[in-house]
Amino acid sequence: MRTIPGISDLSGQVILSEIGLDMSRFPSAGHLLSWAGCCPRNDESAGKRRSTRLRKGAPWLKTTLAQCAWAAVRTKGSYLQAQFHRLRQRRGPKKAICAVAASILTAIYHMLRDGTLYQDLGPQHFHRRSPEAQANHLARQITKLGFDCALTPRGEQRVSV
Repeated sequence: MRTIPGISDLSGQVILSEIGLDMSRFPSAGHLLSWAGCCPRNDESAGKRRSTRLRKGAPWLKTTLAQCAWAAVRTKGSYLQAQFHRLRQRRGPKKAICAVAASILTAIYHMLRDGTLYQDLGPQHFHRRSPEAQANHLARQITKLGFDCALTPRGEQRVSV
């Protein structure tokens, strides 16, 4: 577990002592996240949304995961740091840290269940799109600014703006 950014020996021991080594008791990573209290509730009825704050879970586990997440987002050039910065813009730092902690716990679940090592996806993971998807996104932004934009492949004709 020390291969995951932000997890030290002590925090790894705390996490293992809280969740155990046997992952067969959790059918999926989502079940583990729910048991740990790391996923928000979805409480909606008749069009009204109620509180979606995190539920009470294993308090030592949630605290340790949050501390590990704060350490992980300070690791330069990691997927977890990119995830934090991407979510912090829209949701705020505390919700972004909860999401990073959930990602760490999901990685731990798969490592313990499958016996695999942690593989960082890299900071560019969220920016990997096909050239066509990037061009369409930029064309929509240009259109929103009030300009006409027509996209054609490079071999035929240049893009007119």
